[in-house]
Formats: sequence, C-alpha cells, structure tokens
Amino acid sequence: PRGLAAVRIKHRTALEVRISKPGYATRTVRMPFKQRRQVTARLYRDALQWTMFGANAQRTGTHTEIAIKPPFKVVWSRGLGSLIEFPAVVYEGVAYIGNYKGTIYAVSMRNGKVVWTYDPPGGKMASSPAVTAESVVVHGMDGIVRVLDRRNGRLRWSYRIGSPIESSPVIANGIDYFGAWNGRIYALDLKRRKLRWRQTMGAKITSSAALAGKTLYIGDYAGRLIAISVASGKVRFTRSVNGRIYGTPAVAAGRVFVPSSTGGSLTGFTTSGRFLWRVNTGAYVYSTPAVWAGRVFFGSYNGRFYSVAASSGRVLWSVGAGGPVSGAAVVVAGVAYAGSTYGRITGVRAKTGRVVLRFPHGEYVPVSGNGKRLLLHGYSRIWAVEER
Repeated sequence: PRGLAAVRIKHRTALEVRISKPGYATRTVRMPFKQRRQVTARLYRDALQWTMFGANAQRTGTHTEIAIKPPFKVVWSRGLGSLIEFPAVVYEGVAYIGNYKGTIYAVSMRNGKVVWTYDPPGGKMASSPAVTAESVVVHGMDGIVRVLDRRNGRLRWSYRIGSPIESSPVIANGIDYFGAWNGRIYALDLKRRKLRWRQTMGAKITSSAALAGKTLYIGDYAGRLIAISVASGKVRFTRSVNGRIYGTPAVAAGRVFVPSSTGGSLTGFTTSGRFLWRVNTGAYVYSTPAVWAGRVFFGSYNGRFYSVAASSGRVLWSVGAGGPVSGAAVVVAGVAYAGSTYGRITGVRAKTGRVVLRFPHGEYVPVSGNGKRLLLHGYSRIWAVEER
C-alpha cells in the first residue's frame, strides 16, 4: 500500500531520510527537497525478494510468497553477452546475475536497464551470487570470493581460497558457506573478513550447501551427502548415493533430497541420514530438486521433468521438457518450472502435471524474480514477465 508522510524542514535542502514499515526493508535515502517539494521513495517487502540460489537457505527452489503464474506477457529483455549457467538473485528492484565470462550485471527490474557491471580480473563464473542489504557476494572460478557494494558494484574486499568455486553462497548470520573443487568446505566470516572454519573432504565439490537448522548439507564427486555442523565445521555424517553429486541437496520437512549426475538418480534421506528411497531415471541428473507441498520436482538428461512423492519417491507425473534438463527445478505459485538445453522453459501445474507454459528460450535454471515480475533465463538473455 502507498503511504504519504509530511516532513517539516527548516531549509530546502537534500536530506537523508530513514523510512520503515512493518514487513518491509528499512531504507535510508537521500532526498532532494531542494529541487522538489514532494519526493517518492520505494519500500520493498522482505518476503518478496529472491536473495540466493534455490530461493532460500534450504535450497527448496520454491518461493512461497510470489503469486505470479502463466499466462505471461514479456515486459522487457536484456542480453548478457555470454552463457547464463545460474539464475539471477533479486533484491529491492534490482536483479544481480553473472555470465560465464565472469561479468556481474545489476539490472533494473522495472525497465531492464543495466545499473552497473563488474568485470573481475580472473574471469569465469559458474554460480549465482547472493545479495544482502549492503553487498553482493560473488564466487569465482579463479578461486576468489568477491564482496561488491550492492549499490554501485565497486569491490569492497576479496578473499582467495586458491581453487575454483562453483558452489553458490548460502549466507546466514554474516557467514558465507560453500564448497570448492579442492574438496574443501568453507565458512567465511563476511564481517571479520576471515575464515571461521574449513573442512577437508578430499573429493571435488560443485554442489552448493543447503542450510537447515544447525546443519549444512552438501554433495561431492565421491558420491557422498555430507552433513556438517554449522558452528564447528565437524562432519556429523556422510551417506553414499550411486554416483557423483553435481547439483545441490534440498532440505524440507525433515528430509534431504540428493541428485546424482552419473548415478542418474534422486535419493531421499532423513536429515539424520537414514535412507528413504531412490528414483532412477537412466540418464544424468544434474538438476537440483525443488520441494513443494509434499512433492519433489527434478529434471533428467533423458528429457523428462518429474514430480515424486517426498515421503516415498513414488512418481506422481513426468512430462517432456523439450530436451535434456541440466538446471535446477523451481516452483512459484503452484507452477513447477524446468529449463532444457535445447532452448525451452516448461511450466507445469505442480499438482496435476498439466503443462501451462512452453517458453521458446531456455538453457539451465529457468526462473527467479520478485513480487512484481519473474525472470525467465535463456542461453545468454533474460526476459522479465508479468501476468497477462
């Protein structure tokens, strides 16, 4: 809802004004009262932001507050110059996204204009950034974590670990948790700018970490689901699946769902490590699953997009995705989305399996957004859409 506040000032000048409303992010903005008597400032609901890969720390791939669903109309599109392997994050009206060459773009959700770009000296990027009130946290394939000023893209500071990082940040209480190709898992304190802890597992890690309660869950190329104490970095347990884990576990309702690329499967465990079930697809499963309403959604390189029961692994439906599915599944407003490497995004009614969207552009992760618009991700371009 719109609000109007009268501010009495002795002299017409530019003033810093702090604006707050319950349920919305507090903002401090500089308002040019010298030029205008009435000035507009926007507030954004915290619940409608998309601040990290997987939509939340548990990596469920489900945004429960956004209500936008097909049919869509395209509002704007923006080319990003190179392959988009991981989705944008969105905060206070700006989308933040990197391409494979390593360029980070800040793009206005209102009109698609580029607010700023940042080109790291080391180049390539193969993860999503994460965004906080002040910063954009970026993991590079050059082994460097970079913390940028959210408003202008300037580098605030960086931390080198010396190994490629394909793991997207999960940030909680000022700590960035992630894995790297060198087989190590890190907790980087973003306030103190130093490591809180480091755990060596020995096998390559491309998976992002899922955070649930006091435990991190992450996969590695040795085919292990690794559960780690957030506080100490000590390993709580490991459990094997039937092949490498490229994608990211999703945690919901006391269960962990783990994709295996070479195993061609999705495996369910309890959060304490008890095996529940396994679904085999006969082809690579790179796809990070999404979890919604007792169902788990994921794609396979066999070109199918699946919904299975979270409790039993029973296949509820599967639909053709128009080609191999490599990226994460996403659920928004009861619609499950998958992108195919043959250039299509498919949207499906999550309960019934009825296809409601065939968007003729796609590649990896299909969708992110905010409360006003969704972003559909193609090979090197994003489209902002609204309900028609």
